Amino acid sequence: MPDKIIALARQAGREILFEDESKELAATAGIPTVATYTAATAEEALALAESIGYPVVMKVRSTAATHKSDAGGVKLNLAGAEDVRLAFLEITSQARREDPQANVTLQPMAEPGVEVIIGATADQHFGPVMMFGLGGVFTEVLDDHGFRMIPVDRTAVASLVRSLRGSRLLQGYRNMPQVDLTALEDILLAVGDFMQKNQDIAELDLNPVTVYPRGALALDARIKLKPRL
Repeated sequence: MPDKIIALARQAGREILFEDESKELAATAGIPTVATYTAATAEEALALAESIGYPVVMKVRSTAATHKSDAGGVKLNLAGAEDVRLAFLEITSQARREDPQANVTLQPMAEPGVEVIIGATADQHFGPVMMFGLGGVFTEVLDDHGFRMIPVDRTAVASLVRSLRGSRLLQGYRNMPQVDLTALEDILLAVGDFMQKNQDIAELDLNPVTVYPRGALALDARIKLKPRL
């Protein structure tokens, strides 16, 4: 499956995978992701939304919009058919000016939790490196993140999680319950394993990953391939 997804992207001349492709690839490594579906028409989007169940999230799917939020290509908490129809028209009318093949993805609106960012890059000098940091509003305010060389083990990822200044937010603070640190560490271990086994991957970004008192879920994913040699 990973080879097929990468081959299709290569054939299309893309180094950046679409979100649904990135999530599918991440899922093969054991990284829990939100189910994500594609729609090319408003009717398809409406049918998907009814199948998923409201509220839903809609995002642009386009080679011209790799940073979806900056391009106005993310619509959250769509609560009904009219919301979905309007969101589809707004996203596609703008995106198709630059990319006539642009369409959308839909996914369920996830429950709130503590948001973190997990990333990895294949550094040409040092090899694969992992990044972990607090997400959401804390990303810009605290600029709180750490790095580890890959490969990593359970001890290394546990140390990485607890190395952040804001790690108390993960361990329970005031009225916030402790998150599932084991589930979070499992994702970090899976990312490390994924980067070691997939030599075509230049970058992996999971942003955000929402961590709950039980479990964790990657809500968005972006994978960049290495250039062809």
